[in-house]
Amino acid sequence: MIRREAETERRKWMRLPLAIPVFVRSRDDKGKEFLEFATALNVSAGGALVAVRRSLPQSSQVLLEIPSAPLAAAAALPRASRTLRARAVRVTHAEGYHLLGLKFSRPLLNDSAHAALPQRKLASSQ
Repeated sequence: MIRREAETERRKWMRLPLAIPVFVRSRDDKGKEFLEFATALNVSAGGALVAVRRSLPQSSQVLLEIPSAPLAAAAALPRASRTLRARAVRVTHAEGYHLLGLKFSRPLLNDSAHAALPQRKLASSQ
């Protein structure tokens, strides 16, 4: 049996496997603007994986809008991002839907917040 060396992780932020309803606003291949209700399947500070019904070309500009309850606007809660600009960096076509790998224009966390996170130890030195 041949062992493969572990692939290096290229992601800067850990993905959270959360199913979040989102609205995807973009333009189709003919330039017509559309709005589609979709689901973010996982999210990180740098991007998201979103399942949509409409096919988009790679490098498409996308606006994700996260619906929120009216309570959030009225209550004295901290302001959170509800509209996120992104670009499609990967598109996977499946039957009945398309998976968009999106990279946010601006990460949800800044680099100093990322650097403050504790790093996991990958292997023991013994």
